[in-house]
Amino acid sequence: MTYPTSRSGSALPASLICAVLAGLLAATNACAADTADAAGPSWKFSGFGTLGAVHADTREADYTSTVMHATGAGRSAPWSVEVDSRLGAQLDVARGPWSAVLQVVSEQDLEGGYAPRVEWANVKYQATPDLVIRLGRIALPVFLAADYRKVGYTLPWVRTPVEVYGSLPISSSDGVDATWRWSGGALRHATQVFWGHTDTHLYEDRRLHARGIVGLSHSIEGGALSLRLSALTAHLTTGVGADLFQALRAFGPQGRALAARYAIEDKRVSMASIGASYDPGAWFLNAEIGRANTDSLLGRTTAMYVGGGVRRGSLTPYAGYARVRAHGATSDPGLQLAALPAGARSAAAAVNLALNTYLATIPQQSTASAGLRWDVLDNVALKAQYDRVVPGAGSRGSLINPSRDFRPGHGIHVTSLALDFVF
Repeated sequence: MTYPTSRSGSALPASLICAVLAGLLAATNACAADTADAAGPSWKFSGFGTLGAVHADTREADYTSTVMHATGAGRSAPWSVEVDSRLGAQLDVARGPWSAVLQVVSEQDLEGGYAPRVEWANVKYQATPDLVIRLGRIALPVFLAADYRKVGYTLPWVRTPVEVYGSLPISSSDGVDATWRWSGGALRHATQVFWGHTDTHLYEDRRLHARGIVGLSHSIEGGALSLRLSALTAHLTTGVGADLFQALRAFGPQGRALAARYAIEDKRVSMASIGASYDPGAWFLNAEIGRANTDSLLGRTTAMYVGGGVRRGSLTPYAGYARVRAHGATSDPGLQLAALPAGARSAAAAVNLALNTYLATIPQQSTASAGLRWDVLDNVALKAQYDRVVPGAGSRGSLINPSRDFRPGHGIHVTSLALDFVF
């Protein structure tokens, strides 16, 4: 596993398991017939983890690093280890132009369990010195930290900004990609095209299915500067809100129109982002902005963050600001009660309330952060971070499990401790 330095679950389909095993065998035997190559395949085992503890001063909702978690800090418990804690292991094997990787990560899921999930499982072929082709489960190359967003040690802060990275809670897909590396003057370029799909278990019988994921990512490096531009599109289907949409359709044409508008059923979703990092060594500055569009309960949002810090020996104080805002409606009048029979109005009002409860999940939020990283050892970092999180009007922001007493617009104070390590 190659990590940047401190400077800067779904089940695996049987067909993909077979492909990766075949790749491992290919990497092992690719050059067996070549008598000039006496060396065997190279194997490498590595891993990473975070032991975290987070406190939030609210009892009205849970603060968490991703909506793919069941609980967090706040309403469920004042202190939580679920927000950032995870453990990952990776196996790499390479021989000749062939290589393969298998990465497994254990962290809390939407059902509160920690069943290990295959994060990566792909075979790579170095077709030419500049062209690489991969097949299998591959990290979605969106945002600067796409390849290492779960490896806390590689991040200067405790976690990637939830306002930005929360817009893409899935981090990998099953498919194929090709990366062409080339140079232009003093700049090094990497152009990556990818295609795939994902079918992820959420909770109970609910799944997230994204088909026809197609995208382009382009990275540029020159000296201390790194840039990444990414775009993708897909058709998304989830079972989230299925009971609500079934109830809406029972109210005739107006209910069916609302269900067609908001149901996450084969809806096209598109994302675009640009990020930049400048890191001359003694200090660093990162910034990203992204836009997500879908005509469904997920809404349309723009998210950004900027952050930086200075390095003083083993200590790195840092600060940052992140924000996400919605475009379009985050509430809806819903069913027109006056147009319904008197006996149906009470049920329709309850359906309208449920619809607007879902629309309140479209994130609007800002976070101001400050923290300190201490590199205890070459492969161990201890971090402490303070965040002031303010959900926007009419939104619960990135918080989960809100109570009926939850009030948007009120600041929440979050304190985080994290011990990150790699091996």
